[in-house]
Amino acid sequence: MRFSATQAGEIAGLLRDASRAEILPRFRRLAAGAIRAKSNPMDLVTDADEAAERQITAALQARFPGCVVVGEEACAADESLLGKLAGADLAFVVDPVDGTANFAAGVPLFGCMAAAVVKGEVVAGWIHDPLGDDTAIALRGEGAWIEAPDGSRTDLRVAAPAPLERMVAAVSWTWMAEPLRSRVTARLSRLSSGVQFRCAAHEYRLVASGGAHVVIYNKLMPWDHLPGWLLHREAGGYSARFDGSEYRPEHTGGGLLAAPDRESWEVARAALLD
Repeated sequence: MRFSATQAGEIAGLLRDASRAEILPRFRRLAAGAIRAKSNPMDLVTDADEAAERQITAALQARFPGCVVVGEEACAADESLLGKLAGADLAFVVDPVDGTANFAAGVPLFGCMAAAVVKGEVVAGWIHDPLGDDTAIALRGEGAWIEAPDGSRTDLRVAAPAPLERMVAAVSWTWMAEPLRSRVTARLSRLSSGVQFRCAAHEYRLVASGGAHVVIYNKLMPWDHLPGWLLHREAGGYSARFDGSEYRPEHTGGGLLAAPDRESWEVARAALLD
């Protein structure tokens, strides 16, 4: 199955509708008890996450009968759902509020993400910015762009390659185990500068639009990375896991490094990870 640009715009509309109905009305207005910890104190869920995921899931299943929807919050309740992703004829991964810690703290850096997976291949991705009210969209083999509510587009392109000392990188070291964590953080000064948004949605949008050169992640849950991985790839970038192997929807570990091209990837990997 291939998605047309029109269909991609319609799915962006589903994310926009859920953001307007369930996410934005709760931003900086979360009631007492509306924020809860899941696996650990840094892994949060709010009423907005759960309500938005329910709305998006229902809308996708109505539009694509029989599809599998693998939502972050649904998987927290039923881990077996994750195993259905790779073999499904059509599956969607959904991260209703990426950057929940920011959202819960009232920080305006969060996103609403989804990706379509057809028989194990990522074919489309969406990263909606609820506050900016636009959506970064990628279709496999057809490029990546930012689409406004009126349908107008701005094409996305990764930054031009740069030497290490001029690279800007978003490095998420929170989920790295030792000794990798200490090795990476000790070497960040080799770069021009770094950013850490606590939000993969905005970090992927940043690197796909040329605002940074590199992103590095260690933990690879599919709802966090499939949309941004395809967005970066379709914007002209190169990415691979830390060992150089291809990133796949079923991977949840092994790290991911994305850069403007293969040579930049090798330079960044050698400088920060080796």
